[in-house]
Amino acid sequence: MDTLPLVAPEQVGLSAQRLDRVRKWMSGWVDSGRLAGMVTVVMRRGELAFAETAGKADVERNKAMRPDTIFRIYSMTKPLTSTAIMMLYEEGRFQLDDPISKFIPRFANPRVYAGGSRGKIDSVPAEREITFRDLLTHTSGLTYGFMESNPVDALYRSKTGGVDFQTGDTSLKDIVERLATFPLIAQPGKAWNYSVSTDVLGYLVEVISGQPFEKYLVEKVIKPLGMVDTDFFVPDSKHDRFSANYQAGAGGKLEVIDDPTKSRYLKPRTVNSGGGGLVSTASDYLRFCKFMLNKGQLDGVRLLGRKTVELMTMNHLKGDMADMGTPRWSESTAEGIGFGLGFSVTLDPAKAHIVGTRGEYSWGGAASTTFWCDPVEDMAVVMLTQLMPSSTYPIRRELRVLAYQAIVD
Repeated sequence: MDTLPLVAPEQVGLSAQRLDRVRKWMSGWVDSGRLAGMVTVVMRRGELAFAETAGKADVERNKAMRPDTIFRIYSMTKPLTSTAIMMLYEEGRFQLDDPISKFIPRFANPRVYAGGSRGKIDSVPAEREITFRDLLTHTSGLTYGFMESNPVDALYRSKTGGVDFQTGDTSLKDIVERLATFPLIAQPGKAWNYSVSTDVLGYLVEVISGQPFEKYLVEKVIKPLGMVDTDFFVPDSKHDRFSANYQAGAGGKLEVIDDPTKSRYLKPRTVNSGGGGLVSTASDYLRFCKFMLNKGQLDGVRLLGRKTVELMTMNHLKGDMADMGTPRWSESTAEGIGFGLGFSVTLDPAKAHIVGTRGEYSWGGAASTTFWCDPVEDMAVVMLTQLMPSSTYPIRRELRVLAYQAIVD
């Protein structure tokens, strides 16, 4: 890794012998043919104690996975967008309980899905409007088109009037204002529903700052943190480092779903997704983790105050995600897991059926990537691979066990 020199794991309370289980685990997934390749890094007390690659970044072209391979991080974009909006919060531009209609008038007087038949959607007035905190915690009542769970998300998928922040080619403003005409799937603040909420936050960054969202995020967050390979597209000079993206086909056989030589990520786009638009590397994302564990500053650059980071990484739900209507998320139980302002937050490892620490915060991406930060253990783990969807295999849960079992102090 190019950000930190490797130290002996024992210097930071980890066992080299036990960390070797992570390397063997990575090789096992790759050798079985279920994953093309992966990169895993473990940091403790600000020191890089483990950094390994396995397999191929591009199987078809026989390109080996490298420490600086560039990945689509999808929803691991969300914590960076949340950081951007909270920087504007610190400037006093809005309060968390402000309705977003203050900045996006189309969201005034929302309506909520209440059933319907024969293609007709019935709705009722919302009890209150969507707030900034609702967006940050995914309790806004918005959803994702790929959920395919009710008639509202079918509206998102409509070929003519739908909303898609990943492939849209008009403008953030156009897509968000179209979204505002759809009914919500739940009353704001009443249920946890994963959604395009963070894409709306990206547009709010644009409206409040007066700068295009992608410019603000790159200039005010990504560059100051020294995340040199993180952006909404892969420039020409880095195309050879861009990984292929796969899905599991018949019998688990890998099938390419985004060829790195033809990908839409090779050029800048008109619509940039705050919920899932970035590409990055393991070393770049580890810098973001270090910034968070340092309570808002890195290498003398402070983007957030300590109290703001503490607020972002505490639970803002009434109970856990299961209490808010989501008993499972991706391949994991949502019991014992809360949600802060941009991150999931572990409330009770025993209830979540997984080793971990109260107060640890994390999130993952659609192509099976993940990260977590543990302030109590002063530890961060980043794992990047490219397999969609993320629920295909339980690799995140397996890695969590393997990383924590290496702590020996």
